[in-house]
Amino acid sequence: MHEPDHTPLCARPDGNPMAVCIRRLRTMTSRCGAWERVALRADFLAPLAIRFYLAPVFWMAGSHKIAGFEATVAWFGNPDWGLGLPAPYLLAWLATAAELLGAVLLPLGLAVRWISIPLLATMAVAAMAVHGQNGWLAIAAGDGPFANERTRAAIERLQVAKEILQQHGDYGWLTEYGNLAMLNNGVEFAVTYFVMLLALFFFGGGRYVSLDYWVCRRRSPPVRLR
Repeated sequence: MHEPDHTPLCARPDGNPMAVCIRRLRTMTSRCGAWERVALRADFLAPLAIRFYLAPVFWMAGSHKIAGFEATVAWFGNPDWGLGLPAPYLLAWLATAAELLGAVLLPLGLAVRWISIPLLATMAVAAMAVHGQNGWLAIAAGDGPFANERTRAAIERLQVAKEILQQHGDYGWLTEYGNLAMLNNGVEFAVTYFVMLLALFFFGGGRYVSLDYWVCRRRSPPVRLR
């Protein structure tokens, strides 16, 4: 009996190495294509996850605005300690309505692209007018590519606060569920939500678990080939 030849096919003298390598590449590509087809069948999971992630975010934001609506209007319009926007009552009402409506429509997958438009505008205004001057970081950090003088100073203040609490408070109880952190209020979260909404605007609410999908399917039934 002959021992099996363990020489790689590309190096065997009894064949065309280039042809063998091309056949192997085609086999690998076909396997990748099969995995891609499996992934495409589950492509609805990504927009579904985004929708359910954003829904509580906008519900909390809208609920806080409507609970203190007069203060919200004042903050929208005041140029000294607020945004200084024109027509503050109208803009506050529109922002609140968009966030609350988005919190309802996004989980349902209904009018996803339409509700994404005012929410995108809300996040753009929040990023530029509210958080832009604070840099990128939402939570202050003393080092890293996005740290700046503001965040480094915040870390120094945080360290002083920790020392005071360790001396005069029950620091173990205060940090039982997590370490103390200093808020920087940068654009990080607003930009993240903007990017997620942008994906929903272009790709929609996804298949199967989105009302938009079934509405469109009812209006335009799939064409069956004979």
